[in-house]
Amino acid sequence: MKDTMKEIVIFAGTTEGRKLAETLSAQGIPCVVSVATEYGEALMCEKENLRIHRGRMNQTQMEAFYGAGEFRAVVDATHPYAVEVSKNIRQSAAHAGLSYIRLKRHTKTDADRDDSIHYVTDMSACGACLEQKSGRILLSTGSKEIAAFMEQISDADRVYARVLPSEESMELCRRAGVENSHIIAMQGPFSRELNEAIFRQYHIAYLVTKQSGAVGGYSEKLEAAVAAGVKTLVIGNPDEQPGYSMDEVLAQIFEMYGKNPVETVSEEYHLSLIGVGMGSADTMTGEAAQALKQAELVFGARRILEAYHGNAPCVEAYLAKDILPYLKEHPHVKNAAVLFSGDTGFYSGAAAFYQACKKAECPVRLSVYPGLSCVSYLCSRVGMSWQDMKILSIHGRRGNVVDAVARFEKVFLLLSGLEDVRNIGMLLSHHGYGAERCILARNLSYENEWIWDFTVDELKEIQEEGIYCMILCRERTSAKPLTHGLSEDAFIRGKTPMTKEEVREVSVCKLRLTENAVLYDIGSGTGSVAVECAGISDRIQVYALEYKPEALSLIRQNQERFARGNITVVEAKAPEGWENLPVPTHAFIGGSGGNLREILEELYRKNPTMRVVANAITLETLVQLQQAVRELDVCDVEFVQLSVSRDKKAGNYHLMQAENPVYIVSFTFGGGL
Repeated sequence: MKDTMKEIVIFAGTTEGRKLAETLSAQGIPCVVSVATEYGEALMCEKENLRIHRGRMNQTQMEAFYGAGEFRAVVDATHPYAVEVSKNIRQSAAHAGLSYIRLKRHTKTDADRDDSIHYVTDMSACGACLEQKSGRILLSTGSKEIAAFMEQISDADRVYARVLPSEESMELCRRAGVENSHIIAMQGPFSRELNEAIFRQYHIAYLVTKQSGAVGGYSEKLEAAVAAGVKTLVIGNPDEQPGYSMDEVLAQIFEMYGKNPVETVSEEYHLSLIGVGMGSADTMTGEAAQALKQAELVFGARRILEAYHGNAPCVEAYLAKDILPYLKEHPHVKNAAVLFSGDTGFYSGAAAFYQACKKAECPVRLSVYPGLSCVSYLCSRVGMSWQDMKILSIHGRRGNVVDAVARFEKVFLLLSGLEDVRNIGMLLSHHGYGAERCILARNLSYENEWIWDFTVDELKEIQEEGIYCMILCRERTSAKPLTHGLSEDAFIRGKTPMTKEEVREVSVCKLRLTENAVLYDIGSGTGSVAVECAGISDRIQVYALEYKPEALSLIRQNQERFARGNITVVEAKAPEGWENLPVPTHAFIGGSGGNLREILEELYRKNPTMRVVANAITLETLVQLQQAVRELDVCDVEFVQLSVSRDKKAGNYHLMQAENPVYIVSFTFGGGL
């Protein structure tokens, strides 16, 4: 065998060792991985340039193993606490004339600085220390040295051991005196939340762990212990031998085989965003199920993970800001899945997650697998099409439900829970739709799935909690207007001035509103402009800003009259009270309270590209607007004077009576003050 084809021997007792073997194999460098147990063998698979040897070896057996093959070097990637094994590997390599390379894990983390941690030299000393204490103990140190610990403990009932799910590990626990009911056989990695749950489930007072570093889940254990009020004893890292990082080991081996270090395998990992359908495994697509089966680690919300019955470890998390750092701290995970309820393209967190991954500086390859949405599932169950259905989500959102029911024959509502069901019933009944038909569904696809026909009035009587959605059905609806335009008589007026109908409609046109617009209606008065704009689309969010008590009352009354769920009333005198509001895309200034210049400057500060429309009745306000557009950086400036005359009956005749002229000024901020 040519020297360049000689194998690398890797003693892989850690995830880093397995990662090293896979990297070398992918680069065409032949290697043999030595694992001690059947469980260790199961974590890897043989492939081209990679074979596996199973079985514990002492120094003599190691030397015999080297003599039976042709090897270039020995890499010691065993656990930092496997001191005796590491010594045998080092000495056997020296006797066989092979290069010895120690792949060393960095075990110290920021969590080591916590004052609640007590360090001990070994398991025996740790046991002697805890024998003097009271309270339950969780050992998370592995099974090999549990006997040394248990020899110091008189009450074995105090001790729980979390070990790998292998027969060898569990047998070592039994021999040491740990009962079966006190053995927690699980494979990591473990999240902070899971560690904390175990501490609380078993009423743990003391945690015993090794200083195993970030890859070994060390930080998550310490953080969970602090959160649960558990005292921690750490067996200090006994590995005093010098060693190299993963990159340094790869560089040395590549040099042996004449390879350029630049040719290393990418650190990219694969992340599957999976829509699991309605909850039952039967509602997941076959493609999604296959992707989930291949995942090494699964993330998701608690409710979704409870329905997962695969073999991969689970972590309760579903936001990119939590998952991406977790994967970065666990580089051995190369194929993970994030589970989302329903369909990834239907009001799902998958969209935001996808965008966050694209913006993040991390080597992630994304795949998206859609699932069965609740709207298609429910419609199939009741024999109804949904291509002509108005779809709204009020799951953590607000929408113009009443307006949708008035305009469409079929409206699908995605709800948060029982409270939404009852609120929808009261809202629609209040607006005269109590007798309309409603198909209500709870816990779709689960064993306790429930679908029933109700009237809207009956929704107020529903008592059971659950995951709800519904379809509102009407035989006939009023014709949907193609333009905005509400008469003055439609509003509750009071004594507060209101923007006249014609002026309002022209002003709304000049705003050039878009889908997902955020509009500030400043000096909202009766709220007529806010109501008009909110009715154009339920995806427009309107903030009605007003400080006069009577006007605030009128805005709320008109908001309720027209059921505009996308209006938020803000009690503030502009430009105050805007700090916590979303950035506006549009603003209508109906009244400025003498603060016109300050309002414009604050609007510019919040969004220097927004669209603004202002109404002026007095010449003084008009002059202020003229001066502002000269001094501010604006474009698309337009001054319009609108004069409206209305007919007035005089006996048998009608006379045209002129209203006061109104100036409508519109412009777009253009770049800088």
